[in-house]
Amino acid sequence: MFSMIQTSKTEFLDMARAAREERKGQKERERATIVIQALVRRYLCRCRLLRTIRHEIDDFFDVSESNSSKRSALVVFKIARKLLFVFNVKEDKERLQKLCNCVLNSMEVENEPKVWYVSIALSKDLTLLWIKQVKDLLWICCVFLKRLKPDILQDAKFITLYLTVLITLTDASNWKILKGKGEALRPAMNHICANIMGHLNQKGYYTVLQILLTNGLARSKPSLSKATLTAIFTLALRPMIVAHFSDNLLRSFLLHIMSVPALVTHLSTIVPECMSMVHSHELLRKFILFLSRDEQCDDICVCLEGSHTLCLLGNLIYLAYLSEKVLEEETSHFISVLTAMLSYCQKYVSQKKSNLTHWHPVLGWFSQTVDYGMNEAMPLVTRQLQYLWSVRVIRLLFQYVLSKKLPELQDVVHSYAQSSSSSNNIQVKNLFKRAFQKSASMRNILKPVGGKRVDSPEVQKVCSICVLYQTALTTLTQIRLQILTGLTYLDDLLPKLWAFICELGPQGGLKLFLECLNNDTEESKRLLAMLMLFCDCSRHLITILDEIEVYEEQVSFKLEELVTISSFLNSFVFKMIWDGIQESANGEQLELFHAVHGWLMTLYERDCRRRFAPDDHWLRKDLKPSLIFQDLDKGRKRAQLLLQYIPHTIPHKNRVLLFRNMVTKEKGTLGLVETSSASPHVIHVTIRRSRMLEDGYEQLRRLPVNTMKGVIRVKFMNDLGVDEAGIDQDGVFKEFLEEIIKKVFDPALNLFKTTSGDERLYPSPTSYIHENVYETKKYLNISFQQGIVVDVPFASFFLSQVLGHHHSALYSSIDELPSLDAEFYKNLTSIKRYDGDIGDLGLTLSYDEDVMGQLVCHELIPGGKTIGVTNENKISYIHLMAHFRMHTQVKDQTVAFIRGFRSIINPEWLRMFSTPEVQRLIAGDNAEIDLEDLKKHTVYYGGFHGSHRVIAWLWDILAHDFTAEERAMFLKFVTSCSRPPLLGFAYLKPPFSIRCVEVSDDQDTGDTLGSVLRGFFTIRKKEPGGRLPTSSTCFNLLKLPNYSKKSILREKLRYAISMNTGFELS
Repeated sequence: MFSMIQTSKTEFLDMARAAREERKGQKERERATIVIQALVRRYLCRCRLLRTIRHEIDDFFDVSESNSSKRSALVVFKIARKLLFVFNVKEDKERLQKLCNCVLNSMEVENEPKVWYVSIALSKDLTLLWIKQVKDLLWICCVFLKRLKPDILQDAKFITLYLTVLITLTDASNWKILKGKGEALRPAMNHICANIMGHLNQKGYYTVLQILLTNGLARSKPSLSKATLTAIFTLALRPMIVAHFSDNLLRSFLLHIMSVPALVTHLSTIVPECMSMVHSHELLRKFILFLSRDEQCDDICVCLEGSHTLCLLGNLIYLAYLSEKVLEEETSHFISVLTAMLSYCQKYVSQKKSNLTHWHPVLGWFSQTVDYGMNEAMPLVTRQLQYLWSVRVIRLLFQYVLSKKLPELQDVVHSYAQSSSSSNNIQVKNLFKRAFQKSASMRNILKPVGGKRVDSPEVQKVCSICVLYQTALTTLTQIRLQILTGLTYLDDLLPKLWAFICELGPQGGLKLFLECLNNDTEESKRLLAMLMLFCDCSRHLITILDEIEVYEEQVSFKLEELVTISSFLNSFVFKMIWDGIQESANGEQLELFHAVHGWLMTLYERDCRRRFAPDDHWLRKDLKPSLIFQDLDKGRKRAQLLLQYIPHTIPHKNRVLLFRNMVTKEKGTLGLVETSSASPHVIHVTIRRSRMLEDGYEQLRRLPVNTMKGVIRVKFMNDLGVDEAGIDQDGVFKEFLEEIIKKVFDPALNLFKTTSGDERLYPSPTSYIHENVYETKKYLNISFQQGIVVDVPFASFFLSQVLGHHHSALYSSIDELPSLDAEFYKNLTSIKRYDGDIGDLGLTLSYDEDVMGQLVCHELIPGGKTIGVTNENKISYIHLMAHFRMHTQVKDQTVAFIRGFRSIINPEWLRMFSTPEVQRLIAGDNAEIDLEDLKKHTVYYGGFHGSHRVIAWLWDILAHDFTAEERAMFLKFVTSCSRPPLLGFAYLKPPFSIRCVEVSDDQDTGDTLGSVLRGFFTIRKKEPGGRLPTSSTCFNLLKLPNYSKKSILREKLRYAISMNTGFELS
């Protein structure tokens, strides 16, 4: 009973709770309904109100358009309040335009103050409301300006409208209300305008103008009209002028206006009147002084980042170019500002592509974000940057250096002019005029003298300028060559800068800069930057000058000065390496090393092509080769770096010995040399004499590369298929190499051609018609590695490519062209000096070649045969033509040759040698034959000995009766090469030998006891007067009959070597 009562109670309570919750929910729903209804009613009411207000506004504008009567300013003010109250960007765009027109029209009315919109400001009750209305109206105009595109015609009209409103309401000077009696109101009205501009500036006024300028100017062709650009720039200047160029507004102006791409260029081109405003307010001076404070400059750079910092830099540079007086007065601050901005950009310039870098058309790989929308404007920005290395700016900045007079000699021009006849060719006159007036040929040689204190203001200023340009070179990586070309344009800048360097310190130059390397002070860094700039510019200059300009005209530097400079550079680089500075160098010191080393090697390579320095100029007299070899054996880094960077400081003979040692060590590592415990592996090949080239290719082609570095024995087979008698102990192999190399490099085979003039070899452009021919370059490699001298003279341009010199950044094809075709080079350089219109010559960017009877046109660039050569592109034409003749035309053949050449010879070993030195390695020394050395290392057979009368006659004939040319012919007759071995006859393999013979070659069976005794005691079977001397070039053996008279020996020997008889005529 009680449980039932308890259950009923629980159910009752649950029902009561549910009823209560239901009532509560009902009340909430009723309350929500009321709120929603209120909101809907409010919304509908607001919509009705907005519609009503908009209808009133529309009615007002409709009446205004249909009725020509003027509305009072108060009515316009009230309508404006209503529009601003209901304003929506999407719905009220057209109404805003009508309001703006209405306001502007009211300002144009004459003599009716009540109509002027600005007259509301005079009402005490409405002044504050009017000021707020103007602020709101102008900011809404700014909002629309941000969205409009100047290149769209309809948008351009609205831009003009909104800018006109801004122009009208932010400057009281043209308000009609201030004329006459209203003049007393001017200060108050100006104050109101200043207040309005301050409000706009806080809202982002300069950002709006920046967007508008960027949209209109950051393109190849600007889309802003003259009036529009004038209005924008005027609006940008007003806040600064009103605020008396306060720091805050200068900062905003620099960040948002001066960072617009090529702004100054567009202003000077489209609206020169604006540039007058810039000059009258001395904006450049204010900008420079503001940025000269480190914290302000850092702040600007950080806010702008890379691309925009570069745009600001370009605008400042061009503005400085146009404001020469201010630049001259503020040079120091200008240099420091530009250096700081470039240094900021430099921190983010990267040497290579990565996931964190972006490509920039001026900076290269850049680790900050890049605004790719500005790429179209970058050519104009680059053009502005170029004014930094324009002649005017360089003359102004380097004024102190350029004002120094170089020591002059007597006036040779006058004496030459008097001695010249009037009938001289005009071209010759021009040549001498250039040579005497433009070059350094009228002054004394500049040498280090010392005497100028490095802490003097003049030196510090020059150092700062050099730091600026050096920073530009390392930052503006994609226009580096343009900078170097601009800096080298003035012929007297570099020699005067060298003269300035020669005066620094107590002893002049070298010692001072070596001391700077060990001092990590700011002053030392600035001095080294000056040296680095001098080296970079001089290297660039020498690279672009041709042979005539360097050697005959001596543009900028006299040859004697190049000798002095190269000596300085040689010592500097040597000290950096030998003292361990280069090994531990990083950053700026490493850049310095590469700059100095690059200039040094450019001079060295120029000297290798055509000498200007004395003998042994490049050697270090204080460097003992034995010490180098010891350091190399101990693995010391300095010796390795010396061989890597300046091997020319070591005598050539010692480098050749080192090369031979490297070859021997490699053979030992591969087990290819004989030792006490093992014999080398020998490869035997059989060659048919009638098919020597084909058999040689087939036999050697299958051999592994390392095997070809070892011992190869050759057995010849005659036409009957029978092996020839004899055992190869290097002699037969040498004969095989000589014969096959003679065939391979014979121009008649068309694998190689000869240059015009000195007839040196280079790959034939049409050799591709032969299949697998370039496997034969391995023959040359084998002779090269074995130390066998072969008479194969290569063209120097081709050897330069084999050594990899053409991969250098400053390699110039035109410099190597004379080694291919001196006449062609002369014709090309005459185009460079042609004073008339090149277009009259009818040349195009193409090259016509006769290929096996057919005329083939090669385009130097795509579409080149339709592009004429003009005065503007003639330099490019010259370099393109030289590059085509020496590289493109023989590219495939050269690549194949290099690949085969390097398969046996380590290319690192060859870098110890210059191009002429490699030629000497291949073909022997081009020096006079040392008869004493030859006599000392000659081996005698068949009874001959050093005191034998025939031998004595032979040496006397060679020494006194034969000319140098005949001695070379004699050497070629015996060894097949007219040049002596590079290290002397002690290294000739097999050794030079002379044997006494009594019978013809086909009856000669070698030395017998009888023949040796007869030869030794000068006993003859019969008079050999009718026989000729013969030779076995494979053994370097001269077979000499035992002549009875010296005259007979002289006659027969001369005849034999002149007829190049060898085996056959005896």
